Amino acid sequence: MEMYTKFKKAIDKAQNIIISTHLFPDADGIGSEISLCLALKKSGKNAICCNQEPLLERYKYLDPDDVVIGLKDLPERFPHTPDLVIVVDTNTVYRTGEKFKEYVEEQNCPVFYIDHHPCSQTLQDDNCIDTTAAATGQLVGDLIKMLGIKFDQKIALPLYTAILIDTSSFRYPTVTAQTHRLIADLMDTGIEPPLAYNGIYGTKKIEHMHLLGKVLASADSNKTEEIAWIVLKRDDMEKFNIDIEDTHAFINHLLILDNIKVACMFRDEGKQLKVSLRSTGVVDVGLIAVQLGGGGHSHSAATMINKSDDKSLEDLIKGTVEKIEKCLSSV
Repeated sequence: MEMYTKFKKAIDKAQNIIISTHLFPDADGIGSEISLCLALKKSGKNAICCNQEPLLERYKYLDPDDVVIGLKDLPERFPHTPDLVIVVDTNTVYRTGEKFKEYVEEQNCPVFYIDHHPCSQTLQDDNCIDTTAAATGQLVGDLIKMLGIKFDQKIALPLYTAILIDTSSFRYPTVTAQTHRLIADLMDTGIEPPLAYNGIYGTKKIEHMHLLGKVLASADSNKTEEIAWIVLKRDDMEKFNIDIEDTHAFINHLLILDNIKVACMFRDEGKQLKVSLRSTGVVDVGLIAVQLGGGGHSHSAATMINKSDDKSLEDLIKGTVEKIEKCLSSV
């Protein structure tokens, strides 16, 4: 109820509302912003979703009313001075992109965050941020219900998809009975789980399978098999012409291994090596990511490692795995 009070106070003062999410968003951020926008419009608000970049074609089925636009289209589609900017699935305006951040600063209007990622206590106190929530979509869904706005299929599908993505199909330990009660409410609108699942996961090309097969064939683990990893090389990404967005779930295939505690995916991004971490729930990979210079949730986290000329990709991976082993030995 405290979160609802903070949210209600923020939107009661606003009529023209812009909703955004982080740069290069997955369906969790996109679905959350679409559902919230449609709900606010139902309540009489003049709301629109604006991200730094336009919505990718692959996600447009979640937005039949075309409420998500790119920043360059904002003056034409939303010729109003915003009273409030709501940012979902991140708790800093810096992650929305440099151009969108500049726009917000120029407007000099309040910014309100709805998120479940770790942040300072002060930020949590002033916004709707719950690090125990399974998904940002769950927070958005609960807020919509508290406003007394009835779910319809247009609100339910993107919200269901957001929660599906953010929980890796409900497999993370943060998923609760409350999560499933919200899912039941969304399903009561008539949306069908197989169609929702296939809509977001069933849109791959054969090249996707070829890359996944090659990556999984090279999977490796440490001696105790508590740490397993896969590597995404730039040459392979270019060869198979795969969108980076399609590779995020590759790491989850490691979570079915016997004895696994920490799953890792190393993705070569040129000057940097991105390290994604996942846990079965036994180990807090968020704490491990902090030790590596990054951060995240207890079950899903990441960090970036700068590459150098004197170390090969194999050396960086070996060194990172050794650091993770040290973290596990101290638990």
